[in-house]
Amino acid sequence: MGEEGILVGMGNPLLDISAIVDSQFLQKYDLKSNNAILAEDKHLPMYDEMSSKPNVEFIAGGATQNSIKIAQWMLQIPGATSFIGSIGKDKYGEEMKKNAKLAGVNVHYYEDNNAPTGTCAVCVVGGDRSLVANLSAANCYKVEHLKQPENWALVEKAKYYYIAGFFLTVSAESIQLVAQHAAANNKVFSMNLSAPFICEFFRDVQEKALPYMDYVFGNETEARTFSKVHGWETDDVEEIAIKISQWPKASGTYQRITVITQGADPVVVAEDGKVKKFPVILLPKEKLVDTNGAGDAFVGGFLSQLVQEKPIEECVRAGSFGANVVIQRSGCTYPEKPDFK
Repeated sequence: MGEEGILVGMGNPLLDISAIVDSQFLQKYDLKSNNAILAEDKHLPMYDEMSSKPNVEFIAGGATQNSIKIAQWMLQIPGATSFIGSIGKDKYGEEMKKNAKLAGVNVHYYEDNNAPTGTCAVCVVGGDRSLVANLSAANCYKVEHLKQPENWALVEKAKYYYIAGFFLTVSAESIQLVAQHAAANNKVFSMNLSAPFICEFFRDVQEKALPYMDYVFGNETEARTFSKVHGWETDDVEEIAIKISQWPKASGTYQRITVITQGADPVVVAEDGKVKKFPVILLPKEKLVDTNGAGDAFVGGFLSQLVQEKPIEECVRAGSFGANVVIQRSGCTYPEKPDFK
């Protein structure tokens, strides 16, 4: 069974500002549906505009934190998960702490005095979402915080680690520290491709972390972008998943497993030069609320079984369960107890 402190996540804690918008809103801010980008100056006015919408919701999020919260929810073991990241000393930061505590996650935030807590605009159009992250304080994470005894103790206690690729833009040095610790101590290190722009513009730091990854998560768009960036000349998700799994490894304890989700299409799992495909739980269109957090929830569900050393089939089934719950609700939220059998 899972145990206290078994899983550590590290990433960008962001307060999601989630609202239903229309296609004109996307055009106004030059956004694409079903995409994730970092905010530029032209996007900054949208946060106030969305905050004033009648249907707006504020939800503690950020990719890694979402996954850790879902894993915690599915494990139902107090303090099984921990999360490290940077927030500001402000009302959004307080909101984040309160929300994480309620979720049962043991958070160790670095609190930055000068930058506000990071936010993510979640623009929901017809069930799809476009994400625009204004990292602010999340971008101020310092490796010195990770090295503090009480924080490094979390890393030493854990046996599994998960970091979304978005954190590569913030503290690649912190990622390397955790990755090297995992490799040296036969622990399991996993990351996510996270977004096409990470594969394109942060290729070097992503490649530096890849040898340490025992599990690589992603969706079909990210996998195809990864293939294009590396000149593989294939759009075939199964082929790409195999190639990623065969990337050289820093530690030989575990073979790398690549897990690629494809929306309503089967999940592709590549291991040992072979691919297995697993169907997802299909949802009637009228039950879909929004897809924000679906990928994060899939990873959270997957990790909840992985830390209990369950077979890959069970991990994928739990991932699909987590994603199915989240897409029927607004934002990455969930009922009080999981009914995962």
